[in-house]
Amino acid sequence: MQNGTPPDGGRRFVGDADYRAILGEDLSTTLDLRTWEKGWEIERLISRIRSQVASAETSEARIRAAIRQEIFPDLKRQTRIPEAGVYEASPERLKTVFESLLFPGRVEAVNSIAASHDSLALGITQIGVSIVGYGGRSGTFSQRLFRKDVAARNPDTLKVVQDCLERRHERGPRDNVSMLMRRYIRAYAERAILLDRSEAEWRIGPGNPCSREMLSGANYKPLLKASIDVLKRLIREHQKFVFVSKELDEEGYLTLGDALKAGEYAILHTLEEDSSYFVRRWHYDHQMGDEALAFVMDYCPEVFIGLFRASEQSPPRLFYAHRKHVHIAAHVALADSILRPDRGFPMLLDVADASCRGVFGSESFLGLVNDAYTRAGSHHHYFGGR
Repeated sequence: MQNGTPPDGGRRFVGDADYRAILGEDLSTTLDLRTWEKGWEIERLISRIRSQVASAETSEARIRAAIRQEIFPDLKRQTRIPEAGVYEASPERLKTVFESLLFPGRVEAVNSIAASHDSLALGITQIGVSIVGYGGRSGTFSQRLFRKDVAARNPDTLKVVQDCLERRHERGPRDNVSMLMRRYIRAYAERAILLDRSEAEWRIGPGNPCSREMLSGANYKPLLKASIDVLKRLIREHQKFVFVSKELDEEGYLTLGDALKAGEYAILHTLEEDSSYFVRRWHYDHQMGDEALAFVMDYCPEVFIGLFRASEQSPPRLFYAHRKHVHIAAHVALADSILRPDRGFPMLLDVADASCRGVFGSESFLGLVNDAYTRAGSHHHYFGGR
């Protein structure tokens, strides 16, 4: 099952037929102001919202029932993977995970945060990464990268100005270097630090281990090589990992996960199909695409995509784990997520995120930057901050 979003992040335009199928009316009807309500008719609004919600929930209930009756029992045949199927987490194994892995500190999680300041004179990106475990051990790591358009002394002042204007004009509102630092280097740092700085037996990370950032390297060959090297060691050597997606944006998978009961998990298929779909459509420079595809074909069959649901109140979550340890990985993710049944997401990842924000949050970062500009005698330096 592939994500419908193109690899470059763009989205196709919605046609008239799509609009009508999704919203139940033509776009021309929506644009006709005669169809708009005048004022705030609260009773009509409440009635319409309740009617739409009830109708949607009835439809979703039918979909969930069909998935449980038709799709789940056939997962093994459809995917030709012996491990595929739906499983109920064992209470005994969950207890063992609590007592022997989580609470003694044999599981550690990583999370990160990026904060940026951009002005004409200087761009600063701060990346902070935190590792935490219930055993009391934790660690924080950071990197700060500085982008300056005028870096060297040049006796030809006019040439310096011309070069500076050209670079800033080409950069425009979309700064690819800042995006490289905030997204791609950050993704690499999360996985590299989780692999090389954690000492725990089990490692928990956010998102997809073989994310688009890791498999593209932003078309920088050194970054792609470093990313693939880290993933090779994580998958082939360490193996005891589970990555859990925080975002609820893979709607096809989540529709399947919505049919799970509390305490159940499903193993769907390997990561090879999704990753090769992305790599074959990404516009690589030179021979980088061949290297990325070779990695996907050799290593991604060892990583399973799964779903779990910690409670009836929480949404399903996507997880990724090694083929050899997928059942234990599912129990680790479920056990840590049960601690917050309303959220149904591994608490260690939330703790790592809170640690990052406490140490490397944007408010303290931008406060330091503002102070530095003030001491330098500048009063017109901000053009925005992230």
